[in-house]
Amino acid sequence: MHRESREMAMSIVKAIDEKKGRDIALLNIQHVSSFADYFVIAHGTSTTHAKAIADAVVDKLEEIGIILDHKEGYNDGTWILLDYMSVVVHVFIEDERYFYNLERVWKDATFENVDIL
Repeated sequence: MHRESREMAMSIVKAIDEKKGRDIALLNIQHVSSFADYFVIAHGTSTTHAKAIADAVVDKLEEIGIILDHKEGYNDGTWILLDYMSVVVHVFIEDERYFYNLERVWKDATFENVDIL
């Protein structure tokens, strides 16, 4: 499962990068969580941008046959959560991202290189 999760996470990172998402972080949370393998965290410059990033992720994964399990926060657009079970995506607007600071909350996670091409 880990290999498939990492491949999915990297597809998500690529989709976010293609939409100019900012400060993309990939956190391996396997050793600190029982509900997912990875978090992908990024932010957009506005709620419209955050929604466009989330839409790009959903579209990209649907293209490869991966269907979203659950989505929260889309209507507000300040913190959008996309749950793919083994990978959870958090797309924020910048102020919300730094207020909630998930990277600090999940400080025991392993931060992985995203090698954006």
